[in-house]
Amino acid sequence: MHNHIAEFRKAAGLSQQELADAISVSRKTISTIETSRFTPSVIIALKIAQHFNTSVEHLFTLDDGD
Repeated sequence: MHNHIAEFRKAAGLSQQELADAISVSRKTISTIETSRFTPSVIIALKIAQHFNTSVEHLFTLDDGD
């Protein structure tokens, strides 16, 4: 799975900490999601999508092998 969270975050001018604070998670959570070391729960994915006013499908895409 690939995600576009860093792109959305940077386009919005937010730091990882600011995004983390906005959705009530740790900065480390945002960091590990952005680097694909952690797959977020549905709740976290939906909170991020809601924060950026987009769909989960715009934030996350499946790789060919997934």
